[in-house]
Amino acid sequence: MTSIRPLAPPAVGWIVRTLEDAGHATWAVGGAVRDAWRGRPSEDWDFATAATPRQVRRLFKRTVPIGIDHGTVGVLARDGTMYEVTTFRKDVETDGRHAVVEFAESIDDDLARRDFTINAIAWHPVRDEWYDPFDGESDLRAGVLRTVGTPADRFREDYLRILRALRFAGRFSLEVDPATWSAMRELVGHLPALSPERIREELLKVLAADPNPAGALELYRRCGALRVLYPELDALGPARWTDLLGTLGRLPLQRAHLRLAALLRPLAPDDVAAVLMRLRLSNAVVDETARLATGRPLPAPDAPDGDFRRWLSAHGAMRLTPLARLELARARGRADVGAHAGKGSGQAASEEGDAVAEPDAVAAPETVVDAWNRARAVRRSGAPLTVSDLELDGRGLIGLGLRPGPGFGEILDGLLDWVLDDPSRNERALLEARALEVVALGEQEDTGV
Repeated sequence: MTSIRPLAPPAVGWIVRTLEDAGHATWAVGGAVRDAWRGRPSEDWDFATAATPRQVRRLFKRTVPIGIDHGTVGVLARDGTMYEVTTFRKDVETDGRHAVVEFAESIDDDLARRDFTINAIAWHPVRDEWYDPFDGESDLRAGVLRTVGTPADRFREDYLRILRALRFAGRFSLEVDPATWSAMRELVGHLPALSPERIREELLKVLAADPNPAGALELYRRCGALRVLYPELDALGPARWTDLLGTLGRLPLQRAHLRLAALLRPLAPDDVAAVLMRLRLSNAVVDETARLATGRPLPAPDAPDGDFRRWLSAHGAMRLTPLARLELARARGRADVGAHAGKGSGQAASEEGDAVAEPDAVAAPETVVDAWNRARAVRRSGAPLTVSDLELDGRGLIGLGLRPGPGFGEILDGLLDWVLDDPSRNERALLEARALEVVALGEQEDTGV
């Protein structure tokens, strides 16, 4: 086994030593161990132990019962960092969605129930001892993702493991073992049996934590998961798909919902809404993500100020930054594709080898930046952009002798439209005169005069 010693926080040794001094075998397990082997530091350390949750809570003064039913207790270190400590477990019943587990006696039982060999490695920080019963080290060295045990059996226990495989393979540039890949493709049709929440969280993990989610998403497509879970995206042509993958890698990490908006941006508004509803996101997140996904490009940098005022009014001034980031990411992604292609034809090759024209023109990155700066300047000017910015409101309309009702909204929207053309019109006297004029015209139309 490797001679690598992980760079673990002091609390890691403290937790293991405390449990073992009390007679409970304990190992560090999970992603931090895997990442440590690959030379990547991690603060997210987990532990597997022979101690029961009750025993863990007796040994540590500050704990959080984050998953007592599943054997997990959160232990708080002096600096406030929480570490998950879970009793050794083994599966006794599975149905593809959930597993019924019971406490086990050894680390062997616990590692045997894990999904992939690279995640079934344990490390003992006190003895500096590695335990790798499924030879995950060899798979890490070879860059291979392989299940623990028979692939089909492992996926049938929990179909979410198919999506985890796609995420791990994409993020860590791993080649999926042929038998594992074959089982994934065979069983991908069972993914809809999972809860929408679990499906959503896997997608958000791809979008939030992977510097370039293109790898995992391309595996989604090749495996068939895209067709099963997101047919709207699977229907995109090769050029749009390539364009989309290039965009995502240009957006910042930890902005999962911004990346989600970029992912849905090539879709029609109805399809955007359908995907967001299936993901069971909150109403607020659905609304905001849909607004970003369906937003229009910025006006050209040399467009009149009025065009920028109308754009800011339609989208909301607070959405300028995220929408501009989406547009700039796409422009930079397209520029990268063009550079790699070594030509400016703006074409992408389909899997069958046919050239497919790009679906639409994309401004150059510097053009987007210039337009963004123009929009910022217009926003800073203080020009009225919403009905609430008008010098005349509903009370003012009542003061003119108008009867309150649904028509008030139409009058105020019309006044805003008039002011967007010329901000100097935002004076109470001018707005009052304009409102009375609009009402009079409406009455004439109603009477047929």
